[in-house]
Amino acid sequence: MVLAAACTALGLWQLDRRDQAAATVSTVQANYDREPIAYDPSLFDTYEESREWMPVEMTGTYDSANQRIVRNRPLNGRPGYEVLVPLRLQDGTAVVINRGWLPIGNREAGHPDEVPQAPEGEVTVTARIRPGEPVLNRSAPEGQLASIDLAGYGAQLDYPMHAAAYGLLASESPAPATTPVAPAKPAIDLGPHLSYSMQWFAFGVLLFVGFGYAVRQQYRLDHEDELDAPAPVRTRRRPSSEEEEDAILDARGL
Repeated sequence: MVLAAACTALGLWQLDRRDQAAATVSTVQANYDREPIAYDPSLFDTYEESREWMPVEMTGTYDSANQRIVRNRPLNGRPGYEVLVPLRLQDGTAVVINRGWLPIGNREAGHPDEVPQAPEGEVTVTARIRPGEPVLNRSAPEGQLASIDLAGYGAQLDYPMHAAAYGLLASESPAPATTPVAPAKPAIDLGPHLSYSMQWFAFGVLLFVGFGYAVRQQYRLDHEDELDAPAPVRTRRRPSSEEEEDAILDARGL
């Protein structure tokens, strides 16, 4: 029963993971390809899951002097980095823009070979809302970050920066000659969680079937001599002479 309860708990856990995947897929489908909305400070001051992947259009200037490289960011199985640049807006605040991915370099360990320059002057950016990341307990070289820790990044700047969410670049105008690699659209896939949950539930049922079979086999082993012994043969007793005479008289009605 303990093992069956564990299988049931694992099955429910897989169903919960499927519900989370379904919520993520629903958010991507609702927001990713919609028309960009105008910038509003509240979009980046507080993060709401219902607004993730929503494209936002904003105008400002890139602060390339405070550009940062985020370490350990794989893409399609390849190790690399992501490029973050603050976009200073007309209201005096800034939104961090993730301009894309770069592969690891060959010339210097721990650094990309080349980082495409962000456009200079005023630029109109369309970026999708993404949540900030937690602090990681590991260091990073000068000019790099271990994660997209927006509060820690903002502490390195001398102007206010939104610290709840950042923008994942979708387009820039004017567009530069070269840009980092843009990430692909998130996969619309619920994963194998439903089939995994059904497997765990089936394992829980099969535990009782297997236990019952084992009990039956053990019973047969414990009572093997009794089960294999031949059944006793019942013999019929020959009637006595007096019984035969009584039977004849009874037949004649005497």
